[in-house]
Amino acid sequence: MISLARSLGDLFDDFACEAFRLETLCDYSGSGNTDAYRAFVDGQPQPENYNAEWLAEVRSYVASGRRLYRVHVLSRPLTPYLRFELGWGYVTNAKAGEEFFILDVTDRANPLPDGVGDFWLFDSSVPAPMRYAEGGTFAGAEVLLQDRAAEFVTCRDTALAHSVPFADWWAKHGE
Repeated sequence: MISLARSLGDLFDDFACEAFRLETLCDYSGSGNTDAYRAFVDGQPQPENYNAEWLAEVRSYVASGRRLYRVHVLSRPLTPYLRFELGWGYVTNAKAGEEFFILDVTDRANPLPDGVGDFWLFDSSVPAPMRYAEGGTFAGAEVLLQDRAAEFVTCRDTALAHSVPFADWWAKHGE
């Protein structure tokens, strides 16, 4: 079990078995690799070294027997950012061992409680809700006490139960 850490970085250093991420936004363009997103929008080819640092981390987690997986709640048509994230990010990261699932709410109600936002959940015991400002700019995360984990485990389990593997979804809806 992880001890309460002060930052997401600490949690990634310390998790023992699994790190789960729920993604709920259709635009994270103000966070992460903004240069790569601009290149995508401009129609440039994906660089060979795209996301290399994260891919190395994912490979190390997977090689040590740890699981890294996500569910993205989305609806179609995809925003330009989601076309980038799924087409460049998910496709590439999956090759390194990260697992992705899609909860497509285009033609059905979202099964998650209203107001559920993005979070990481480490070893089913340490939740870290994330905050984003306008334009998908990461505004921080709050590492919560373990006594709050049950509500995040429930959201994770619900999201997984209503999602499909990314590769299956992408084969049908990829752009």
